[in-house]
Amino acid sequence: MITGELRNKVDKLWEMFWTGGLTNPLDVIEQITYLMFIRDLDHTDNTRQKESIMLDIPYNSMFMGKEHLKWSALRDKPAEAMYETMQIEVFPFIKKMNGNSGTYAKYMEDAIFKVPTPQLLEKIVTSLDEMYSLIDNMPDKQDARGDLYEYMLAKLSTAGTNGQFRTPRHIIRMMVELLDLQPTDSICDPACGTSGFLVAAGEYLKEHYLDEIFYNKDAKTHYDSTMFTGYDMDRTMLRIGAMNMMTHGIANPQIVYKDSLSDQNTDTNKYTKILANPPFKGSLDYDIVSTDLIKVTKTKKTELLFLALFLRMLKNGGRCASIVPDGVLFSSSNAHKAIRREIVENHRLEAIISMPSGVFKPYAGVSTAVIVFTKTGAGGTDKVWFYDMQSDGYSLDDKRTQQENSDIPDIVTRFHALEQEESRARTEQSFLVPKDEIVGNDYDLSINKYKQSAYVEEEYPHPIEILAEINELEREITVGLAELEEMLRG
Repeated sequence: MITGELRNKVDKLWEMFWTGGLTNPLDVIEQITYLMFIRDLDHTDNTRQKESIMLDIPYNSMFMGKEHLKWSALRDKPAEAMYETMQIEVFPFIKKMNGNSGTYAKYMEDAIFKVPTPQLLEKIVTSLDEMYSLIDNMPDKQDARGDLYEYMLAKLSTAGTNGQFRTPRHIIRMMVELLDLQPTDSICDPACGTSGFLVAAGEYLKEHYLDEIFYNKDAKTHYDSTMFTGYDMDRTMLRIGAMNMMTHGIANPQIVYKDSLSDQNTDTNKYTKILANPPFKGSLDYDIVSTDLIKVTKTKKTELLFLALFLRMLKNGGRCASIVPDGVLFSSSNAHKAIRREIVENHRLEAIISMPSGVFKPYAGVSTAVIVFTKTGAGGTDKVWFYDMQSDGYSLDDKRTQQENSDIPDIVTRFHALEQEESRARTEQSFLVPKDEIVGNDYDLSINKYKQSAYVEEEYPHPIEILAEINELEREITVGLAELEEMLRG
């Protein structure tokens, strides 16, 4: 997490855009992403040229004959010249370089330069250079760079409807820890947005399997190129998500423009882990939705169709942790029952973690839960673990102030020691429910269906005692009024 001087510089950069006339936070992030990409191209090109000299390997610079388009050349130009070069030459250059940069210039194909004035561009370029200079002097430059981008993305969560693109980072981290990721996993988020789940998965693997991944050529290649896949239908999100992953050290993530629920997505039995917070309350035409999803649950509701999609995309033995609105767990429509029955009967439902409605504030107050299941194709649900989260470590109002108490560490600890949950009563915060009971309740997965309240007997004073207290109070009032009247008459 960034603090101090670097955080202040990010805040000032953000303020530059707003005072300069670019007020949509998504536009701000997009323009910063373009400029970071342009700066990175210069750095990458210089690094490859040095390596080619050291290793005596030929290398043709991507800027050959166009060295004036490099960041290092641009930043020394006067404001007007810099602006004109950026607008007329640099942006057309990055839009046409797909396949030539070795990174993912494909995400820049429809890039639009929106910085309104030369003076603002000059300030932004100077500010970015200062931020990078601070990062270069930090012990772990890669982590600091990732945290920098995460901090800028966090500003979307306070930006009205744009906040829908962000799932709170601590909730993402909890879900990642529940799935016990491995270096051989293939991980997907079919509604990836800014790639928060994929980034968190990469950080988890780096923390737990550093040697196994980064000192093994094949494992490192898998980590950089084939381990992480994300789909989204918003090209702005693709650019931001891809940059987010690059700044966190994942060289070539598969972040692809794709409608996950349509026939365009043919992924079947492909991934070992899925992490997602799919769109809620969406409604699609049957003609658009892939027919094999309709067979599982005949519905137009995206939250149900995505669950069916996860089952199709996972390999047998693959696991999923997804956020779902509470209605998925208890609604009585045939489509809702069908997807719950499918998961309980034909696969292995592991856990339902009920979250308080304030988790997604300030931009949404919907009640949600995390569902965890394993694809088996042959059943396997025995007992389902329920947890009633009371606090996620932040206040549940619009301010979302950080607090000391959080149930998240307890959730992760208990989930990985379910044998100790056998003895817990239904009045406690977590407990196990047998499959037969869930089936008997028409596959209702709402925690309120199974949780029992602990009633504490309250003792109240006898009515005679209460009347005596009232009489004493009246006497004191009467005496007080008499004394006041006497004072006034005197």
